[in-house]
Amino acid sequence: MTANLSALTYLVAGICFIMALRSLSSPDSARRGNMLGIAGMVIAVGTTLLNPAVVGFNLIIAGIVIGAVIGSFVAIRIQMAAMPQLVAAFHSLVGMAAVLVAAAAFYSPESYGIGTAGDIHTGSLIEMSVGVVIGAITFSGSIVAFAKLQGIVGGSPVVFPGQHLLNLAIGIVIVAGGAYLVANQSAEAFWIVTGLAFLIGFLIIIPIGGADMPVVISMLNSYSGWAAAGIGFTLENTALIITGALVGSSGAILSYIMCRAMNRSFISVILGGFGGDADAGAAAGWGDKSAKSGSADDAAFIMKNAGSVVIVPGYGMAVAQAQHAVREMADKLKEEGVRVRYAVHPVAGRMPGHMNVLLAEANVSYDDVLELEEINADFSTTDVAFVIGANDVINPAARSDPASPIYGMPILDVERAQTTLIVKRSLSPGYAGIDNELFYADKTMMLFADAKKMAEDIAKAL
Repeated sequence: MTANLSALTYLVAGICFIMALRSLSSPDSARRGNMLGIAGMVIAVGTTLLNPAVVGFNLIIAGIVIGAVIGSFVAIRIQMAAMPQLVAAFHSLVGMAAVLVAAAAFYSPESYGIGTAGDIHTGSLIEMSVGVVIGAITFSGSIVAFAKLQGIVGGSPVVFPGQHLLNLAIGIVIVAGGAYLVANQSAEAFWIVTGLAFLIGFLIIIPIGGADMPVVISMLNSYSGWAAAGIGFTLENTALIITGALVGSSGAILSYIMCRAMNRSFISVILGGFGGDADAGAAAGWGDKSAKSGSADDAAFIMKNAGSVVIVPGYGMAVAQAQHAVREMADKLKEEGVRVRYAVHPVAGRMPGHMNVLLAEANVSYDDVLELEEINADFSTTDVAFVIGANDVINPAARSDPASPIYGMPILDVERAQTTLIVKRSLSPGYAGIDNELFYADKTMMLFADAKKMAEDIAKAL
């Protein structure tokens, strides 16, 4: 394939990716967006394989087969509740790919047309340094995010004295090491910079608390895009540069939007300096207060006699795979003449759009699903707020407790409804580790059960 034809097909692939992102902005066109993304990737991969510089396919075919088998196995086995940690794991692979490509280019520059060993083009060295740093940060940061989301380590922030000064010092050494690498092409400098980048990726994610993990996923998505763009410059591959830039910029924009939704500083997110103190508000408790509990029959009676019900889904619904049962319950209520809508917080679940995907999977009408800013004003005139598996996104501490790690984060105002029903297994705090005073409010009835079973039982009672 000629260079001009390759450039043209890469351009077509890039256009497909841009159109895919545009289509993914709406639930109605999301399926078309996925198909456009797949088409663009097929074109990009096919163009790369037809490049005259590719002289052997044995290793390539082996890699494709191994990757396809692993990817298919993961896709079949993965549950929706585990999708956030899967995304984090995939981000880590992109980061490590950037590191490995940079290392290969550094030790074998002739293969990449960027010079010879010890005499690599200055521009290529700069691209290589930036790519390896972003890739290493993406890899180690994604591993930490995966461990937190999977429950391997706790979701509470891990902080220690002098943490920010240490991060600053490491950052300065990385920049200085990168400059030395460009000037002297030292292998020792390359690996020192790489090692410190792995370390700072770990350090900027561990202080981020569980309630802020959706922002972390978005941020790491952006980092993985820039890492891919770095690989593209090293390989002189237009498709990778375009794709990486699209992922990097869209991830950064999404992170900014989510920071606004959570009242966080965008700069703090980038530098890992948010998430609150480790113990702030984590075990506040509510003294001798007790929660009022009820049954599925109680909940069915209350909602059947309501004029309006707003359902607030959370991570607990994802874990229990209760979205279909919730949809059935909502349909029963609609048959009784009850107005039913869904309120989705921007960071409900463990990644952006988590709840929207689950509700779409259960064929819930898009018209019934409203975002925080669309529904919050209506809670004061809502008869029943039915919360299923949500915790931190409805916690009044975000408004009332300045010491709370989630203070300042906009929440769904479910406490303003006439009655609040909360489905939860126990009174244990949410992922952020913060007790919720709403559980003990006079207008609240706790429904202690598995989310799916409770929704099914309420549907039967209706």
